Amino acid sequence: MAGRFDLETTTLGTLLDDPDARSIIVELVPELPDHPMIGFAKGMPAAAVLKMAGGQIPADVVEQLQTRIAAL
Repeated sequence: MAGRFDLETTTLGTLLDDPDARSIIVELVPELPDHPMIGFAKGMPAAAVLKMAGGQIPADVVEQLQTRIAAL
């Protein structure tokens, strides 16, 4: 069974508005919800935001985010 969210199409804003997804994001990347560019990034698919973050978020953290959010 597929999870509630597809990071390729679900916006970062949708994830931040969902309490379960937000708690995962805050746990793994606590600075993300308050990042100065968050207003711009909220309308973008989460996968695109993660790609844009490049080396700012370690690859293992990105993998954990993807795995845990996909499991919701």
